[in-house]
Amino acid sequence: MGIFDKLKSKKKEAPKGATIQTQSSNDRMVLAKMVLDTITDGVIIIDGNNAIQMINPAAAAMVGYVSPEMAVGVSIAGVLKFENGEGVPIEDSSNEVMGAIVRNEDFQTRNYVLVNVQNQRKPVAVTVSPVKTGHGEKVITLRDIKTELEHEGEQTEFISTASHEMRTPVASIEGYLGLALNPQCATIDERARKYLEEAHSSSQHLGRLFKDLLDVTKLDDKKAKLHLVPVEMVDLVRKIVDGQVPAMGEKNIKYTFGAVTGTNISDGGGHAIMQAAYSTVDVDFLREILNNLVENAIKYTKIGGAIWVNVRGDGDRVLVNVTDTGIGISPDDLLHIFQKFYRVDNSQTREIGGTGLGLYIVKMRAEAMGGKVWAESSFGEGSTFYLSLPRLTFEEYERRKQIMANTEAMTAAKQGGVSPVTGQQTTPQKPTLIEQSNGAQLASEANRGPSPGAPISTESIVKNA
Repeated sequence: MGIFDKLKSKKKEAPKGATIQTQSSNDRMVLAKMVLDTITDGVIIIDGNNAIQMINPAAAAMVGYVSPEMAVGVSIAGVLKFENGEGVPIEDSSNEVMGAIVRNEDFQTRNYVLVNVQNQRKPVAVTVSPVKTGHGEKVITLRDIKTELEHEGEQTEFISTASHEMRTPVASIEGYLGLALNPQCATIDERARKYLEEAHSSSQHLGRLFKDLLDVTKLDDKKAKLHLVPVEMVDLVRKIVDGQVPAMGEKNIKYTFGAVTGTNISDGGGHAIMQAAYSTVDVDFLREILNNLVENAIKYTKIGGAIWVNVRGDGDRVLVNVTDTGIGISPDDLLHIFQKFYRVDNSQTREIGGTGLGLYIVKMRAEAMGGKVWAESSFGEGSTFYLSLPRLTFEEYERRKQIMANTEAMTAAKQGGVSPVTGQQTTPQKPTLIEQSNGAQLASEANRGPSPGAPISTESIVKNA
């Protein structure tokens, strides 16, 4: 029984003498229609065949129809056409709204621009909600968010400008306080030193806050540039996390890297099993994600605790975990830790500084690379943060690495400088282009390779990766 069948059946099911109740049901239907006709949000109800059953005036106007009656019976696929924020049409195969409709799933997004039948464009928030009638009906809501986005843009611009302007004086304050604390520059008594150390620590906190605010505004405004390169994840993650080993040593934290067998994480050591895993990442983004997760693990793990980091292939994904024996996170806080400015507030965390932006930045950086992050934790028993990224086969990794090397070699040949492939100085020249059988043009000089006896260095390629 569908939505409208249920409404109609109420009158038939009413017992004798229930005239007042029947009238009340009709009144409610009239009021419901009045509400739908007057609200500014668009509401569309589709049947199990994805044809429009009902559409209110606001939705009809959004999708480009003069009256709601004209849209009834039309397939929703022909009505909901979208572009992304850059004006690129969303293909049917990647249209998440239609995917949710077909799979009968709940879905919502603010990332699409609706292109109506009159070719007019409007940024919208879209929600898909399946109805539990057994007939596959769905309710789709459309909300015009043009004004919201404009206000958010103004807020982002203000925060970005204010953070940028305030970084310089804060850096100067931090620098002068650092000089005052330097015994070679100034002589101060112990009480004054304590005050200056507190001021110096606070200025460093402000500096981190302004940096995080700038990073957030770039991410929210889609201005952060992404440079994806093929990498071997195990080696890269190990090198990044090794930079945090001295900080772990200061708290006598046991550190283990790799899949450990035959031991408990809190014992440290054990036999590490290494498995090569390949992905494409922005190395700077990955470094910031891992440094943030490991720094948090260090901050929230008591002296003598343990941290375990591992990288492994998991189907078509690469999975990185950062596990600690720290204070843990409560179930309620676990739902919100990746939200902007959210901080866990309890007696154990109040003394630990932070901006409330670190994990939000981690989430945004991961999603920019096609990945995702999540956490599992038991309060008082430690936490595990997971980073999942798209995985490459070894063959695809080698292919992409060769393409990158060829591209860099051609750039070096055009501009002059040190070739990343041969490590030798090159002079600016116009590369000879040859037509390949697949239609692609490649530089013949880049494919020829180094002369006999010339040293070959891949170090710079690895560093760039």
